[in-house]
Amino acid sequence: MNDYPELNQACADMQRQNALYQPTIFWEKASKQIVSEIYAQGLDRFRALPTALGFFVPTYGTPGSGFTLEQSDGLQNWLKTEHRDNTKALLALTQFLNGQMAARSDYRVLKAVDNPNNVPYLHSFSESQVGEPVEHFEFDGRHFSRSSLNYLLGISLLKKHLNGDIPQTVLEIGGGFGTLGEILANAGIKGLRYIDIDIPPTSFVAQHYLITILGENRVATYAKTAAMKTIQIDSLPVASVLCSWQIEKLQGHVDLFVNFISFQEMEPYVVKNYLSHVTRLSARWILLRNMREGKNVKKLNVVGVTAPTLGDDYVKMLPNYDLVERSVMPFGYQTVDGFRSELILLKRKG
Repeated sequence: MNDYPELNQACADMQRQNALYQPTIFWEKASKQIVSEIYAQGLDRFRALPTALGFFVPTYGTPGSGFTLEQSDGLQNWLKTEHRDNTKALLALTQFLNGQMAARSDYRVLKAVDNPNNVPYLHSFSESQVGEPVEHFEFDGRHFSRSSLNYLLGISLLKKHLNGDIPQTVLEIGGGFGTLGEILANAGIKGLRYIDIDIPPTSFVAQHYLITILGENRVATYAKTAAMKTIQIDSLPVASVLCSWQIEKLQGHVDLFVNFISFQEMEPYVVKNYLSHVTRLSARWILLRNMREGKNVKKLNVVGVTAPTLGDDYVKMLPNYDLVERSVMPFGYQTVDGFRSELILLKRKG
């Protein structure tokens, strides 16, 4: 059994906060399961923990594809047995089931749209293997997961509209295990400050990931900031990982706000509260990726939300911003059952 005092403290502190900053119904059970798995198996392999794979470590293959490991292995074993001489078919099936085909498609979009001469530089990024990922793909000698390719496509969309207005201070809510911070820290942005706001235990995982990659002196953690009455953005280092309720303590301005996928896992009133702070902090750009149709509603043993936050809701909650672009294809994704994971880019008026 592993011992993580800082995680214990953050989880205990969260219980004393406003319900707005505690896990929503979608995350309530999963948060507890992830804590248990971290204690049992440790942080070193957090990208292989069963519940993490279902909630904040996205995959192209199992479980993200909808196929179980048993189904995937069964299909491949059947083809090996019944058509053992059809090597091409086996390769095609294997790359479909393990997610390599889908990952390569996203990488092709990145290669096609990104200008390698402009900051933020994306063409040289290669993702760390910290956390022992169960799924990692190599293209052109660089490594990627679904998490990193999701963000890289989103930043590519943003880059089309920047015209030299390079965001230096970036705020993210629900940053998963810290992928965006890793990308931005390697993107050639002078004076970068990346701030990730999240609930424990994911905040604890993200700070572990970023400390391992960037070094302890370049990351502000909950332990370093918990006692602060106010947190001045201009005094923060390259990367900071704060707990959800600390957003009320942030003072200053941000250039870019990002939310990828986690808002769709919250009820509208929770999202509205967070976006009120984004507006308060005068974000110039807002980049979102969430389901246009919203997350499914919770039913019996099916994980879901009480009320979905729809794609149009984000625009309505941000009256001080102009819509710049909405994209399902090529930057987002449409599921096989018709749900549209779209990117929304907004810019502050005036």
